[in-house]
Amino acid sequence: MTSDRASPGAGRTCKAAVVQAAPVSFDRARTLQKVADLAADARGQGAQLTLFPEAFVSAYPRGLGFGVVGARSPEGREQYRLYWESAVDIPGPHVDHLGEIARANATRLVIGVIERDGGTLYCTVAFFGPDGRFLGKHRKLMPTATERLIWGFGDGSTLPVIATDIGRIGAVICWENDMPLLRAAMYAKGVEIYCAPAADGRDTWLPTMQHIALEGRCFVPSASQFARRSDYPSDYKTDFGEDPEAVMSRGGSGIVGPLGAVLAGPDYVGQTILTAELDLHDIPRARLDFDAVGHYARPDVFRSATLPAAIEALTPRRSRASLSASAGGTGRRARSRPRSPRVRASS
Repeated sequence: MTSDRASPGAGRTCKAAVVQAAPVSFDRARTLQKVADLAADARGQGAQLTLFPEAFVSAYPRGLGFGVVGARSPEGREQYRLYWESAVDIPGPHVDHLGEIARANATRLVIGVIERDGGTLYCTVAFFGPDGRFLGKHRKLMPTATERLIWGFGDGSTLPVIATDIGRIGAVICWENDMPLLRAAMYAKGVEIYCAPAADGRDTWLPTMQHIALEGRCFVPSASQFARRSDYPSDYKTDFGEDPEAVMSRGGSGIVGPLGAVLAGPDYVGQTILTAELDLHDIPRARLDFDAVGHYARPDVFRSATLPAAIEALTPRRSRASLSASAGGTGRRARSRPRSPRVRASS
């Protein structure tokens, strides 16, 4: 595996699996064993890429408030301690364990973890190669709503698109997928398999994945947790009540092709593994009539400050002077005529 950019669809097909399940919440050791079991099940179905949901190691704390709004409570502090104790360090022994799981199943493993960095927790996706090597991570840029009370904010330093033998793989977590400029950054980096681990089981989730696949002309596997009250500790106090069969997260996982066709899912019934064959030749076929960062882009109008090389490559020479001037440059051509308004975007 390298970081070199490969030609889309260059004789590559693969079988992708999305795991819809729940961890053994707040129990890291038992959750890692469950990851091993589920990865083996996926491999038994021929999976070469295995995607797990957001925050799978070791919990998505649905319904917990941690007692932090307007006050602090001993109970909330203890909840946070338990969450922190069940998180993983990157690098660290539990990440090594995940690498061993990837190697044992010869799969490219993409999995949501709660990363511990000092006293701060991050909602993170970790990537592993089929040889078990740790390939990189993505920290969620924008925790949603009360997630911001317990998770730190990621930044642009962890937005990888990783070249592998089965395609260029990236990940965007849950409601980050509603951030247009983040999506544009992933497209500009050449993502082909756009993984979307999530904790969103609403009816609007699958259409969002279809839009992204169609917009980016890429494959979009999405894995969401399916969790019942019994998947959480007995002393877990939320508004969901105490019925062990109560559904706390209803899944909705699926796999979508680069023209928006649903290849697998959605599933709202229970724990499952969904699979689909991905033919990367479908990507250039789909880009005949639309390429969001190529022939359908307008870099002379929209500028991404974090991707200057891509903009330079796509922007006609005459337009570069205007862009330079709009950013504070001194190009003579830009000064010699009135400039039309420019919209500047930063991803």
